[in-house]
Amino acid sequence: MLTPLRAILVEDEPLAARRLADLLRKQPVPLAVVGTAESVEEAAELLRATQPAPDVLFLDIQLADGLSFELFERVEVRCPVIFTTAYDQYALRAFKHNSIDYLLKPIDADELAAAVARLQARQPAAVPAFDATLLTQLMQQLQPQPQYKQQFVVKVGEHLKVIPVAQVAYFFSFEKATFLQTREGRRVVVDQTLEQLEQLLNPSEFFRLNRAYLVHHTAIQDIIHYTNSRLKTTLAPTSPEGDVLVSRERVSAFRAWLER
Repeated sequence: MLTPLRAILVEDEPLAARRLADLLRKQPVPLAVVGTAESVEEAAELLRATQPAPDVLFLDIQLADGLSFELFERVEVRCPVIFTTAYDQYALRAFKHNSIDYLLKPIDADELAAAVARLQARQPAAVPAFDATLLTQLMQQLQPQPQYKQQFVVKVGEHLKVIPVAQVAYFFSFEKATFLQTREGRRVVVDQTLEQLEQLLNPSEFFRLNRAYLVHHTAIQDIIHYTNSRLKTTLAPTSPEGDVLVSRERVSAFRAWLER
């Protein structure tokens, strides 16, 4: 009789965990589930407590407390890993070149059997070489990306005009109104305050120089030392007040933003 392979399942959806366990029991080579976990924290504790190490770790990518890649930062994983995921992304193919496998949900029985066969064919002493760079890249790709505003709809006379953010040079406030200045020199009023605009726009592209100006980096034509601790900027198109000072308390952040 074949000795069952010992498996740990990390899955935060109970139905998915039960289905995977049922599929594993039906494999030609039996797999015994020796532990289950629903979070990164539980998985780390389980791996530390399981001796000897399991023969395989089935690991869902998206867990209740974060991405399961964080597990590799908390504990040494000394067994092959088969990721289970609903993410159908080309980057996951890189796993197969790093001694790691993956299965897309809903898990297909034949694909699972093929993954188990590859696991058996691996040398007993082989331990997956986890590529830290690969895992970091995948974490960045799978993390939700912030959605920034792409365009503004403004009123010009009796008309509504759409101005893409790509055409914006800067915003400035004057007499309780907020103005949008385009690269071509058009100046229109927008409904948002500068504080609201800071939340809507990509911070890698726009910087709040002072209480009155929020500028795109390409609008900054020159930066001049004003005093030992102050800077002033020349914008294009030229601002209504000429050169624009960077607030004293924002100078350090401004320098860091320029070096991003």
